[in-house]
Amino acid sequence: MKWTISFYLVIVLNLVGYSQNNDESENIKKLLEKESATWRAGDSKGHTECWHIQPYSRILISTGDGTILDIPPAAMINTNPEAMGNGGFSVNTNYKMSIHQDNAWVSHNEESTAKDGKKTFSYEIRLLEKVQGQWKLVGQSIHISK
Repeated sequence: MKWTISFYLVIVLNLVGYSQNNDESENIKKLLEKESATWRAGDSKGHTECWHIQPYSRILISTGDGTILDIPPAAMINTNPEAMGNGGFSVNTNYKMSIHQDNAWVSHNEESTAKDGKKTFSYEIRLLEKVQGQWKLVGQSIHISK
C-alpha cells in the first residue's frame, strides 16, 4: 500500500512540475513575441517593458556578411520610435528553453518580414530573468543568416 501511494505521489508531483514549467515557457514565448512586435511597431514604452537592463547585459548581433554589432543594452529601453523597426512582422519557431526559478535562456529561429515583403532569417539566443514575478529580457545574441 505504501508503494502505491508513493508511486501516485511521484506521478502527481511530476505532472504539477511539468504544468508549471509549461506555463513558464508560454509566458516566455509571449514576452518574446511582444518584444518583437513592439520593436517593429515603434512602441518604445511596450518595448521597454520587455527589458530589465543589468550591468552584465549584452546584445550581440552578427550579420549575414560577418559584421558583429555590440549594441549598448540601454538602446533597448526608452528608444526613440524613429530609431526602431519600421513595420512588418516576425514568426518565432523551434523554441528550446532552459528554465529555472528566476532565470532562463531560450534559443529560437526567427523569420522577419519587412513592410516591403523582404524576409530575414536569424537564430537567436535570449537571456531572461524573473523580476517581480514577470519574465524580462536581460540579454540576447542574434545571428542573421544569408
